[in-house]
Amino acid sequence: MAVLSKIPHNCYEIGHTWSPSCVQSAVDITRGALEVSFKIYAPLYLIAAVLRRRKKDYYLKRLLPEILWSTSFLTANGGLYIVFFCILRKLLGGFYSWSAGFGSALPASYIAILLERKSRRGLLTIYMTNLATETLFRMAVTRGIVTPIKHGEVLLFCITASLYMYFFRSEQHFGNTQTIGYNIKDQRKCDEFEFNLVFYCRSQDGLKGFAFSALKFIIGKEEIPTHPVTAEHICPRPQERAAAIEAEDRQVSAERPSSRRKTLVAYARELLESICKKGPRHRCCKHYQDNCISYCVKGFVRMFSVGYLIQCCLKVPSAFRQMFSKPSRLPSRLPSLFYNKENFQLGAFLGSFVSIYKGTSCLLRWVRNIDDELNALIAGFLAGTSMFFYKSTTISMYLFTKLVETMYFKGIEAGRFPYFPHADTVLYAISTAICFQAAVMEMQNLRPTYWKFLLRLTKGRFALMNRQLLDVFGTQASRDFKGFLPKLDPRFTTVLPPGADFTLG
Repeated sequence: MAVLSKIPHNCYEIGHTWSPSCVQSAVDITRGALEVSFKIYAPLYLIAAVLRRRKKDYYLKRLLPEILWSTSFLTANGGLYIVFFCILRKLLGGFYSWSAGFGSALPASYIAILLERKSRRGLLTIYMTNLATETLFRMAVTRGIVTPIKHGEVLLFCITASLYMYFFRSEQHFGNTQTIGYNIKDQRKCDEFEFNLVFYCRSQDGLKGFAFSALKFIIGKEEIPTHPVTAEHICPRPQERAAAIEAEDRQVSAERPSSRRKTLVAYARELLESICKKGPRHRCCKHYQDNCISYCVKGFVRMFSVGYLIQCCLKVPSAFRQMFSKPSRLPSRLPSLFYNKENFQLGAFLGSFVSIYKGTSCLLRWVRNIDDELNALIAGFLAGTSMFFYKSTTISMYLFTKLVETMYFKGIEAGRFPYFPHADTVLYAISTAICFQAAVMEMQNLRPTYWKFLLRLTKGRFALMNRQLLDVFGTQASRDFKGFLPKLDPRFTTVLPPGADFTLG
């Protein structure tokens, strides 16, 4: 079997083809990874500190150490890989199909994640598990084990959104949370406390924290009942609601200037307010200032604007780079920053998700005469069809992975699943090793963005591997490298590969 067979080439012929020295190669990778890692984490931590409104003490004492901490993690992940790549070759006397990728990356990734702060290990594990799952799926499709489903990412997003919205509504039954505050001076104890507190919050209430805040921002606070409600138990009666609207109208009229001259904008605003307030609204609905129709329309407009602006902001860095590198092209490329297809696609995706969810929820309240989690389950599934506007396997897989994590911690809370203290580090190491295996043996099955990241981290050296020698394992390792052959020094080769380009010393 090709999987169990071994090729007798050394690590210079297969891996670090730019230098015959294992030590020099490890130094080259480590140096490049250190530079790139610092460039990645320095602005990332700085922006995060600004958004979190950190105090001056944080910038003076904690910002640089945290940047260097994460930089050392990513640098070690890249540098240790080439170290174990060479060590395994010397121990095994050659390369197996698993040793060049998975076998070398597994110990390197495990040691590297131990260098990272505990509070960040969970996020890194979720990201890499999501990436590894997608990679394994692509490998299975390539081998004919799995048949892909048409629009599968949309179906997965529908199921994920349905369960997310169910938990989003049901989580409110646990009551109010209490704020816990401690003054911890020791940094190590502070990180330990932060990690344990994060786990406690996850296990007690899976959608608290960022997930709950994000859904509250997207959907709106109107969809957060404190408990399941029927029309008999809630909301102002029709007479009370009409009286409240009339009182508010009188108050607005009293605040207006006595002048009878009204602009067209004032008339339009008055008409819009009248339409929004006097239309149909079920007694279970909590959007008191709008009827059901305007409630959905406003939700679409709001989130469409958010999605459009997000996509515009994502294109700003590239526009700035072109401003300095190719300033002559800036006038022609500037309109595409605002009038871009992707801008409208993301806006349509977010806007339609909110409007479909709110519209379905309102419809179910009218039909079922109750506001409960079942409405959220159905509305979330239908809202997931909005991904047709912005298809993304990455978004679907990431949200699904986070959902699995949420359900797992709920299972731990209920006593149905065991808790493994170091599961995040082990899972990160295995997931990263799977991705490195694909990067070495079958790059065509790896997510393109992660491949570009590996090239950036290694200064392009990951593409210099002699993958033609790895084709004997049957994974088409050199398929996307256009017949690339490294220039090797024959003094340091053990086997003469046919057709290789050698440099005579």
